[in-house]
Amino acid sequence: MDTIAIPALNRSVDATVEIPGSKSITNRALLVAALAQGDSTLENALFSEDSEYFAKCVEQLGIPITLNAHLAQIQVSGKGGEIPAKQADLFVGLAGTAARFISALVALGNGEYRLDGVPRMRERPMGDLLTALQAGGAKINFEGNPGFMPYTIYGQQFAGGHFRLKANQTSQQLSALLMIAPYAQQDTTIEVEGTLVSQSYVKMTCRLMADFGVDVTQTDDNQFHIKAGQRYQARHYTIEPDASNASYFFAAAAVTGGRVRVNHLTKQSCQGDILWLNVLEQMGCQVHEGENYTEVIGPEQLQGIDIDMNDMSDLVQTLGAIAPFASSPVTIRNVEHIRYKETERIRAVVTELRRLGVKVEEFADGMKIEPSPITPAAIETYHDHRMAMAFAVTGLKAPGIVIQDPSCTAKTFPDYFTRFLKMIGQ
Repeated sequence: MDTIAIPALNRSVDATVEIPGSKSITNRALLVAALAQGDSTLENALFSEDSEYFAKCVEQLGIPITLNAHLAQIQVSGKGGEIPAKQADLFVGLAGTAARFISALVALGNGEYRLDGVPRMRERPMGDLLTALQAGGAKINFEGNPGFMPYTIYGQQFAGGHFRLKANQTSQQLSALLMIAPYAQQDTTIEVEGTLVSQSYVKMTCRLMADFGVDVTQTDDNQFHIKAGQRYQARHYTIEPDASNASYFFAAAAVTGGRVRVNHLTKQSCQGDILWLNVLEQMGCQVHEGENYTEVIGPEQLQGIDIDMNDMSDLVQTLGAIAPFASSPVTIRNVEHIRYKETERIRAVVTELRRLGVKVEEFADGMKIEPSPITPAAIETYHDHRMAMAFAVTGLKAPGIVIQDPSCTAKTFPDYFTRFLKMIGQ
């Protein structure tokens, strides 16, 4: 379908939903399982464009992978840190995690590995990670602009050592270095220069590494130490539902004054985007947590909020999509780094809200959204899955919302609209 019209509701949503596994955890687990010695089974793994690009790259590097989409299961036969393939041409699509994690992984190898992605991926920041890999012994040949795809990495078994790394545009470069560090030839210390964005994702990385048997010592907010010689242990691992993708279903309860329960996801999640529940509480929602579920009940009227979203920046679009229905302004701050994501996300959200007739003020690092009546419109999604998923929620409350290019959700949630429409009984 080129477009999908969202049916506006004249009632509250009342539903229990199942959300597929976390993209962020799936791709981290794929990497550490590939480095472990022996067979790991990943349950409730995400099957989407991002994770499938990642899995294909790992397989091309000579590490056997078996995908079972029906069971949401991935089996990985790790090679204990060895990269069997000595040459590979690797394509990552628009998957930032795959781009950064695979680049780090091949630095452990002894071979020639070319990486490329779609045109937008060639614009996304890679340079700080690549500089660190070069300092660790890798040679890199850039075909275009230095620091950007496409490039070829000539791996020479990562040396480790002391690195200074900027992480003000993405934390994925830090996560990539952390995950390969146990297999370096010497201990690794990573010192983050300046601001570290999306710290919750770094905590997720460290927690996953610990789950597979490797310790990271964090001496302060910005310094990490990993002892060489540690090894990931192959294991059976169950991946949590994706908290970012659950946000749209919780938001549906918020805007319609309804109830949505998401099974197998609680506030104990290792994902930073579980903080969305706190945002909704501040806006007037009730949040109920069971042993193995979380439920959101929306209020009669959402309240405005002024919030720093640096640690849950993938949810800026979700908040932007429901902000016009609040009783007072919604201000989003400290998310300048999302300008370098799948699209220029601050500009995209501001543009589409204005298309809907919403009054918005744009800042360098965020926006202020005024309560506004909605004008029917077709939403441009910019090949960004989160634009499509977020603004579908707007359409539940405001008639006449059409989502263009809904298939872009395949990046992280291929059957999103099937589940979304099922939630509202369509």
